[in-house]
Amino acid sequence: MEVDKTTLNDLAIFNTEEELSIFSKINHSITSRGVEQLKKNISKPLSTAIEIYAVQQTLMFLSRESKHWPKQISNGTIIMVERFFEANIEAIPSRPSKISTLSYKLINTHDYSLIKYSITHCFDFLKGVLQLVEHFSKPGTPVLLESKLSDARKILDKPQLILLNDFSKSGDIPSTQMLQLAHFIKYNYRHSLLELLHIFAHIDAWYGMSMAVLKLNLVYPEIIESRQPTLEVNGLYHLLLNNPVSYDVKLDDRTNFLFLTGANMAGKSTFIKAVGGAVFLAHTGMGVPAKKMRLSVFDGMLSNINVIDNIMKGESYFFNEVQRIKATVKKVSDGKKWLILIDELFKGTNVQDAMKCSTAVIEGFLKITDSLFILSTHLYEIGDELRRYPNISFNYFETTVVDDQLSFNYQLRNGISDDRLGYLILRKEGVVKMLEDL
Repeated sequence: MEVDKTTLNDLAIFNTEEELSIFSKINHSITSRGVEQLKKNISKPLSTAIEIYAVQQTLMFLSRESKHWPKQISNGTIIMVERFFEANIEAIPSRPSKISTLSYKLINTHDYSLIKYSITHCFDFLKGVLQLVEHFSKPGTPVLLESKLSDARKILDKPQLILLNDFSKSGDIPSTQMLQLAHFIKYNYRHSLLELLHIFAHIDAWYGMSMAVLKLNLVYPEIIESRQPTLEVNGLYHLLLNNPVSYDVKLDDRTNFLFLTGANMAGKSTFIKAVGGAVFLAHTGMGVPAKKMRLSVFDGMLSNINVIDNIMKGESYFFNEVQRIKATVKKVSDGKKWLILIDELFKGTNVQDAMKCSTAVIEGFLKITDSLFILSTHLYEIGDELRRYPNISFNYFETTVVDDQLSFNYQLRNGISDDRLGYLILRKEGVVKMLEDL
């Protein structure tokens, strides 16, 4: 699924403030290499139901077999394995005897200590990967995972590594055999071990995704093969909220445009981002924050949420809004399935101009039946004119005011909201009084 940087930013998939990103929320990988691989996985949402299903099956399998995950492999283990190849030490004898081992130990005391420490981590890593191969490779293992395990099995199939079966921990290996293993790893096994680290990073990334699904109580969506766009979700919520309110959403080729209204702070932006985030996660093979979700595979997703001006280029906010809509029109004209998310269209111009521009854009998009659209606006006045189109639905977030106190229940209702609470909020926050007292 095609997703550009603007959409990734709008949906907070990645964020410089890590705690505010979806990636940080689902990152349960063990090692830094696993985290980097997870970032690559998330950065490239999948394009077919077969690909998505393959990842889902892998994550489900890892969840079921998580008790066999090798606890001896930590991020520190990976770091020490990598550093061993860069260590500047005296040449390790290829066929050490008891005498040459003792000599090396006495003459190169520091190097010997470093070798012993490094081999402890190398042993733990190799033993852990062997454990993965032995426990996870079985009838019914998902194809994606079995492919990586098969590659790992070939790399581990070396006579020099037989001691992985002979000893339960590296401390039990006699010094002579330890030096022999160190020589083999440092001088003859570097490429293979680095490839094994790469393989483990893939598995660790999947493991992190599977643990996120378990710990966050996510559900795997049903991916359907359909030429028409479909999105049906019950109990959807935003993954980054501590106390979220859930929504039910249904869009398809018959009703493919959702016209969303409501006052400021009523929940429009959060709703749009919740939909986008869930659809994005579904296309990575992840579980989603919902009770149930059913959707077609989308060719792409575009958002228009956090548009900014560009002072360096002399571009106004409104100009950049227009450019984003222009890019969106080009995309949805290609006959593919897109999910388009637009929050508060044309905020950068006056109300009358915004109404005229918004109506033109919406009426144009309503001609497109092979994509889905969610658009929020304060311009509720244009809603009545749009009711003549059969493929548009109208929803709003309800706001109540009692004794000048605002109440938001964040419930999605049918219809159009004409709430205008800006001045009330300004007065409630004491700004009007402050201005009067100037």
